[in-house]
Amino acid sequence: MAEHPVVVSHTRLQEFLVDALCAMKMPRPNAELTAGLMVRTDLRGVDSHGVGMLPRYHELWQQGFVVMDAEPTLVRDDMATALLDGQKGLGHPVSTVAMRTCIEKARTYGVAVVAVRNSGHYGAAANYSMMALEHDMIGLSVTNSPYVAMVPTFGRKAMLATNPISFAAPAGRHAPFVLDMATTTVAIGKLSVASRWKKPIPEGWALDERGLPTTDPVVALRTRLLTPLGGSRELGSHKGYGLGVMVDILSGVMSGAVYGDLFWRSDMRANRVQNVGHCFAAIDPARFRPIEEFKRDMDDMFEALRSSPRAEGQERIYVAGEPEAECEQRRRIDGIPLAPALVAQCDEIARSLGVRPVGGA
Repeated sequence: MAEHPVVVSHTRLQEFLVDALCAMKMPRPNAELTAGLMVRTDLRGVDSHGVGMLPRYHELWQQGFVVMDAEPTLVRDDMATALLDGQKGLGHPVSTVAMRTCIEKARTYGVAVVAVRNSGHYGAAANYSMMALEHDMIGLSVTNSPYVAMVPTFGRKAMLATNPISFAAPAGRHAPFVLDMATTTVAIGKLSVASRWKKPIPEGWALDERGLPTTDPVVALRTRLLTPLGGSRELGSHKGYGLGVMVDILSGVMSGAVYGDLFWRSDMRANRVQNVGHCFAAIDPARFRPIEEFKRDMDDMFEALRSSPRAEGQERIYVAGEPEAECEQRRRIDGIPLAPALVAQCDEIARSLGVRPVGGA
């Protein structure tokens, strides 16, 4: 029998997350920023990267991999580029600083790139690419992780993380284009969501201990063997694999952060160092043509895509970012549905930290 979700308002979820993060020694301004990004992620329907990450953040904090009261530092600042150090903190605060720096530099130079090292998980990649939109700029956000999951094409051992990419571009009358995708067939967080709801996963997402496809999310979480985007060589997995390596170059190799399986073949794990890397970019389209013309043509492209012939049985063609924008509108009114298993995890964390449970008094 299917479990019913626990519906929580976005304001209550924000309060809970701020209280929990502050209890883990994160300064209130950073806690409010981080909680806001996590809630925005849940509002947009990306349930794998919002409050669902709190149990993992709490675990990493307890194990000494995350320093909650860390404050980012500037390592290098050279014209249109910069490098920041996250000081072992969660990735949300330093990534916000990095993208703001990108936007400021892009106003001057037209384009800017800022990298981050020594960070932690930064939540949903789109949180940062979307920051460029209110400035009529294009935003790019990529990140890696020490916790590998992607099996290279023709391989049978995980060597790369899910290494997501987000690209956001403004439009005129229509919602902006917001692409946010893992370079694996699916993000690890989607397996956690399926596990909490006790639902099977599609065949092709993950592999079992024998290297065969599994539909059991519990098995998939245990093995952490995900296929590159495309699934198999015949379906183009070499493309997802190549994109994953590209993200590791930008996020890890370029900044001096972790890359590939370095975490597992070095002393990083023993020293409680994650050294997650991120990379951000901002581009000002007005440096190429008037922004009004850019937005007009974005609208025209979207309308052409939406009005193109639909496959049989399909009611609508979407543009990236539309489903999330519409979900956010609904959930701001109706509340955010949480899996009972996640609520139980959060309430257990709340009790251990001495804060009010997410859904209770």
